Amino acid sequence: MKIIVMGGAGFVGTNLIKRLLKDGHEVLSVDNYSTGFKENHQNGCTYFDRDLSKSNWALLWDECECEVSCDCQIETVDLIFNVAALARIQPSLKNPTKAISNNFNSALSVLEWARNNDTPVVFSGSSTLHHGLWGSPYAWSKYAGEQLCELYNKVYDLPTAICRFYNVYGEHQLEDGAYATVIGIFEKQYRNGKPLTVTGDGEQRRDFTHIDDIVDGLVRCGLNLLTDAKVSNGQAYELGRGKNYSINEITEMFGQTEVEYIPARKGEYPFTLADYTKAKEELGWKPSLDIKDYIDGIINK
Repeated sequence: MKIIVMGGAGFVGTNLIKRLLKDGHEVLSVDNYSTGFKENHQNGCTYFDRDLSKSNWALLWDECECEVSCDCQIETVDLIFNVAALARIQPSLKNPTKAISNNFNSALSVLEWARNNDTPVVFSGSSTLHHGLWGSPYAWSKYAGEQLCELYNKVYDLPTAICRFYNVYGEHQLEDGAYATVIGIFEKQYRNGKPLTVTGDGEQRRDFTHIDDIVDGLVRCGLNLLTDAKVSNGQAYELGRGKNYSINEITEMFGQTEVEYIPARKGEYPFTLADYTKAKEELGWKPSLDIKDYIDGIINK
């Protein structure tokens, strides 16, 4: 099959592309490289440097900077995975316009192209939906993307499905900058012998989910949209480990005695915990990897 991955140079997108290529699919990536990196490019995937937040999909191809003539127009494909987003709470609080315009417009642009080409879409939602929808522009913007998927599904009969992520970690995660993951930050600090920085009292609990499990859920969901049954059509699935740990417990797993506590941040919530029953029953998905084993791997390198 021919598949597009929106945000294919980022953390989730890169791991998803690896899996799709391994499974023998033809893969295209569209990314504006705001949080993705060309170092993440995978052999066998075709990459396009375009701004997904533009409201008109066709405009994505008006900026081709190829020095020789080429066909940069994406033809009809079988499936779209939209995992592109500015995906952190704190940057969205500092710059709400950037977060909302990027996340909302990119979702709308993708869905509009999909509608005109009758292409199923799997959209990456967020567990923030359950923990303060009005707590940050990021939380609202991701929910708005989900609502757009529902709109296009009901009004235009476009096959769509939503996969909500819970604190994803693993290979290619960001370790630096405003969009870094907490495990990415800890991993770098541990590697460099620095104190692990914990916000607030560290008792906030998170459902940490390995990227390989997330990718497996995405693939199962997407392929199901292409079956005659289309069980996942119009549905939303929680992709989480189903077990949570406090941040203090995570620092203990690193065996790190030196911890630096910094002030709690606005928009954060006390816990996340996924109920993946629906994904298990309808997609046959079940997480298999635990954060403790991942951290043990870091320590034992």
